[in-house]
Amino acid sequence: MTSLNTRLADLAAMPPTQLRSAWRDTFKSPAPDIGPDLLRRGIANRLQERVHGSLTGATKREIERLRKRVERTGKAGYAHAISLKTGTRLVRSWNGKSYHVLVCDNGFEFEGRHYASLSHIAREITGAHWSGPRFFGLKKRSEYKPRVPANA
Repeated sequence: MTSLNTRLADLAAMPPTQLRSAWRDTFKSPAPDIGPDLLRRGIANRLQERVHGSLTGATKREIERLRKRVERTGKAGYAHAISLKTGTRLVRSWNGKSYHVLVCDNGFEFEGRHYASLSHIAREITGAHWSGPRFFGLKKRSEYKPRVPANA
């Protein structure tokens, strides 16, 4: 069996007709009507996935979510989005009391109740508006962009 590096190097030298044949062999479907560079990249990606594995389901879902947001708004959102795994427990001490929050698939659990955001929980604990990620130590103040008043 040829090594991955050899197969990737071979792709660089292939003419378009040979790339289309390699695409059929790799994907078991006719090559799309795209240029040779994209054919090479697609084939190379699939070959690397077979050796090194593919993206996780969560990563694929996040990419799809961002793709839809870009389609809708033209922006992908913050570059430093927080990603917490289900089952993670966040702990915060406040005024001498320890508070525990459980990360769930679709939000957070705090004192037996479900919340959609950490900010709602931070308000419940403190009685004041807080950024939930900041309150629980997931972001520093410097990571926030200052708000500019609309009339400025």
